[in-house]
Amino acid sequence: MGNVLEYRRNNQGKQQQRETILDDAAPEVAIPDCPPHLKDEALSEYKRICEELKKLGLISRIDRAAISAYCKAWSEVVYCEIKIDEENANDPRGQAGFIAYTPNGYQQMSVWVQVRNRASERMMSFLKEFGMTPRSRRKSSQFDNTPSLPFGDGWENL
Repeated sequence: MGNVLEYRRNNQGKQQQRETILDDAAPEVAIPDCPPHLKDEALSEYKRICEELKKLGLISRIDRAAISAYCKAWSEVVYCEIKIDEENANDPRGQAGFIAYTPNGYQQMSVWVQVRNRASERMMSFLKEFGMTPRSRRKSSQFDNTPSLPFGDGWENL
């Protein structure tokens, strides 16, 4: 690890060389132990997403904190969506889960929408870190799904 840090310090700006050395220090693909604080929806998402990331070679034991934070954010989004739906079901206009009223009578986003939006933002930042959005996959060379042309030798000469 000392060589990697020294190389980064002495060769700033030389991206291609830096990536080569850091690739040599890549951790082993493995699913980290599940943190005991994850329950219900977060635990289910942890099991699901870890298996998917392992198939793609994108997870290691050092990713435990990031994966658990993503799963916790996911469970908060799900919980808030359930609460929004419950409040909407009890409201004749079907919007109590989205809109709250201040003491002065002004409308504002409900607390459930605010919490959901913040959890969604956190969740999306972790999704990008692990290449779990279409855009982040396009940016990653790991996911180069560009189809190769079925032409073989001989077509180049046309």
